[in-house]
Amino acid sequence: MKKTISLILGAAAAVSMIYSCTPVLEQESPSTFDESVVYSNYSLAEGTIFGICQVFGETNNYRGRFLPWYGFNTDIEWYNGFGSSSKPYDGKNEIASYGITTNNSQMNLDNGPFNMMYSAIERANLTIEGLRKYGNIESNRDMAHLLGEALTLRAMIYYDLTKAWGDVPARFSPVSSDNMYVAKSSRDVIFKQILADLDEAIAYLYEPLESNITSRTDRVNKLFAQGLYARIALSAAGYALRPDDGAVGTGDGGSIRLSSDPELSQAVLYPKALAHLKNAIASGKASLVPDYETLWRNFNSFDLAAGKEVLYCIPFSDGRGRWNYTFAIKNEGANINGFSFSQGGVVGPLPTMWFKYDSEDLRRDITCVNYGWEKTGDITPAGIARWYFGKYRFEWMDNNPYGGGNDDGIKPIVMRWSDVLLMAAEIENAIEGPDAAAKGWLKEVRSRAFKGNEAKAEAYVDALGTKEAFFEAVVEERALEFCGEFLRKADLIRWNRLSGNIEKAKQDMYDLRDRVGAYDYLKGDIWYKLNDDEESISIWGLDPAEQTAPEGDEWEQVAEYVKYDDVKKSDLFEGKIENICLNNPDQYMFWPVFDITVANSQGYIVNDYVYAAE
Repeated sequence: MKKTISLILGAAAAVSMIYSCTPVLEQESPSTFDESVVYSNYSLAEGTIFGICQVFGETNNYRGRFLPWYGFNTDIEWYNGFGSSSKPYDGKNEIASYGITTNNSQMNLDNGPFNMMYSAIERANLTIEGLRKYGNIESNRDMAHLLGEALTLRAMIYYDLTKAWGDVPARFSPVSSDNMYVAKSSRDVIFKQILADLDEAIAYLYEPLESNITSRTDRVNKLFAQGLYARIALSAAGYALRPDDGAVGTGDGGSIRLSSDPELSQAVLYPKALAHLKNAIASGKASLVPDYETLWRNFNSFDLAAGKEVLYCIPFSDGRGRWNYTFAIKNEGANINGFSFSQGGVVGPLPTMWFKYDSEDLRRDITCVNYGWEKTGDITPAGIARWYFGKYRFEWMDNNPYGGGNDDGIKPIVMRWSDVLLMAAEIENAIEGPDAAAKGWLKEVRSRAFKGNEAKAEAYVDALGTKEAFFEAVVEERALEFCGEFLRKADLIRWNRLSGNIEKAKQDMYDLRDRVGAYDYLKGDIWYKLNDDEESISIWGLDPAEQTAPEGDEWEQVAEYVKYDDVKKSDLFEGKIENICLNNPDQYMFWPVFDITVANSQGYIVNDYVYAAE
C-alpha cells in the first residue's frame, strides 16, 4: 500500500502501539497526503515532529507513568506515600521501593510507557526515513534541523527506555509486515546507534536563538543534543546490571558490570563526549541563571525562552502534564491565584537531605521545604520525616494556564546548563585530573549556589588536589544541584553506587531518628513564622546555630506532640525507613517488561534479571 500521512495526528503517521493488542494499521483518510508531499514541505514535515512529541502527553506515558514514577528512591529522594506501618505495599509503593512485579497495577497496561515510547519511536522512524528521502536536507537548513530534531528525540526516548528497562528491542526503521515483532537487543547496540545519530544530528541542529525554531526550550537545539550525547556516553561507559554477552532475552539474571564492547569504553567515549561539551560551552549560547531561586521561579511561571539555563523541556501543552501536581509542595486544597490546588508532595527529599547542605548554600531552602498548605490557606510545618521539593510550587505559577484537575501544564526540564558543566568537569577530571578547566566548571555551579559567598565556594574547589577527591566532590555536587530532578538514580547506577548509597542513606535516617552522630544537637524545639511574602514560612531549630529560642514575638512554637519532639514515634519509623528499598536495588534497578506487553509480543520478548519466568 502506498504510504500516506494523516494530518489528524499533526502530520504524523498513525501507527498503533507496537506491542499492544491493537494491530498495526496503514490507513488512508480524506485528510492525508503522500509522504513525498509531507516531507518535502516544511510546515507539514514540522507537523511530524509535533506528532512525535504528542505521544509524551498520552495519559499513561511520560505524563502519567514515566515521569511520575521513574528515578526514586535514591540517596537523596524518596516516595512520601508510605505513611504508616499498616499501609499496604500497593502498586505505587512497589514501583518506588524496588518491589515492582510484572503485573504491577500501575504499569501493566497495554497503553503504558513501554508501548507508548515505541509508538513515539515509530513516528520518529517514519519522519527520519521521510526526511532523508524527500527533505532536501543538503540545501535546506530548516529541513536539516527537522531531521536533527527527529534523531535527537528518538535518541532521548531510547535512552529513557534503557534507563527504565535496561535491554529493549532495537527498532530503527518503520514497522512493516516483515519486522512487526522483534526481540530485545543488547542495549550496547542501541547506545552505539543513538550516539551515532546524535553525532549526525548535532551537525544539523540550530543553536539556541539561532533560528525562530530554537527560540523556545520546548524545541530541540544543538546544545541539548551535545549534552544528551555526553549523558548517554556516561551511561554507556558506566556500570549497570547486564545479562551475559549473548544472553539478552533468555532469562539471564545478569551482573553489575561494564560493557565488554570496546567501542563503549571510557577511553573511547569520554573524549568524544568532552569534545561535544567543550563545543557547547565555547558557543556562549547558554549560561547559568545567576540566581538559583530565579531559575525555579522562571520554571514555575512557564518561561520557555531559549538561550538561558534550560536546554530542553518536555513540550506538554498548557493543559497537560502532571509535574507540579505530583512533585510540588503539598497542598491540601488551598486557593492560590484563583485556583484550588490539591496534590503535590508525592515525592520529596530524604528527611536528611536538608542537613547535607552548607548553611550558606542557597540551594538548601529552595530544594528542601518542610511545610505544606492546609485547605484553609494556612501554611504549617510538615514534620521531620516529610519534606517537599521547593523547586516546584503552585504559588509560583504566574502566567498560570491551570484550569483545574490534575494536569497543570508545567513543562518538566530534561536538561539544564549546570548539568553540562558538571558532566564536563567529571569527564575532564577522569581524563586529565582536576586541572584548571575541570575546577573552573565546578566553580561556576558551586559559586552560583554560594552567591554572596563565592570565595568560600572557590576555596572548596581549589582544595581538591586529586582525581579521587575531585570525583567525590562532583558526586556530592550533583546531589545538591539536582535533588528533585531525578537524575540521581541513573548517576548512582553508572557509578556502581546504587545499593551502597541507599544503605548509607537508611543508616543516616536512623541517626536522625535517634538524634545521634551528625544529629545529636537536635532538641526537638521548633518554632515557625509566616514570612513577609505570605507564601512561605521560616522554621527555627533545625540548624546547629538555632538551639535556643528565637528572638521576636512573631514565632510560634510547635507543640511537642506534633512530630518534632519525639521523632522515634513520628513518621520516621523503622518501616518507613526500610521501605526505601523492599529488595536489593542492584537486582531491581530496572523495571520488567510487563505481562500484557510480553503476552502480546508473540513470544519475542522475554524478561531477564529477577523477572525471568521460572
